Amino acid sequence: MVMQLHEPVPEEKLKWAIENFIGKIYQRPPLRSSVKRNIRIRTIHYIELIEYNGRYALLRVGCEAGTYMRKLAHDIGLLLGVGAHMRELRRTRTGPFKEDETLVRLQDVSEALYLWREYGDERLLRKIVLPVEVATAHIPKIVIRDTAVDAIAHGADLAVPGIVRLTKDVKKDSIAALYTLKGELVALGKALYDAEEIAKMDRGIVVKTKRVYMKPGTYPSIWKKRGEKKSG
Repeated sequence: MVMQLHEPVPEEKLKWAIENFIGKIYQRPPLRSSVKRNIRIRTIHYIELIEYNGRYALLRVGCEAGTYMRKLAHDIGLLLGVGAHMRELRRTRTGPFKEDETLVRLQDVSEALYLWREYGDERLLRKIVLPVEVATAHIPKIVIRDTAVDAIAHGADLAVPGIVRLTKDVKKDSIAALYTLKGELVALGKALYDAEEIAKMDRGIVVKTKRVYMKPGTYPSIWKKRGEKKSG
């Protein structure tokens, strides 16, 4: 992000102001936003001052999704007492995707689609269009039983008996990705307990399903519909 200060300040004072915004911060979305202007808490993991010439500051910011950069620049200016605004913004990373590793041009997409349609060659297309599982590679994981998949695909919450294994980084009130035994993404949900607590439980709901990605019916359902008689 390029932040423009309305008046010059010493570099040491700018660094002091930046350090005050690392960690948990409160933000109210700006007037020109598509969400309600309620105060929200967001985490700033780091702010690096790359270059500063007295008026323009080039910053590298690592932050939680949903953080407003222009509001961050504005608030830094308020703390400095001189005012500031965001001049330019460049997103270099989101989740596991980095601009120098996974970003492609629209021309690349067009060429890959042409090769697939005209010659049946999908090699380039597979390099460009990545599986949805790649987008959740950095999220704590819970592997579920095949018998639980269809229920989750219909929006049900995850109970302990449906779990095969989970990673140690599953934390209470944070997002976890639910996978099949084959490594297919089923859904994202909010963990209701830490991994250590879940490992000690033998019953109860442990994940509140938030967003489903797998189409219902992909895996067979073990639940009988109302009025349906069991065979045999």
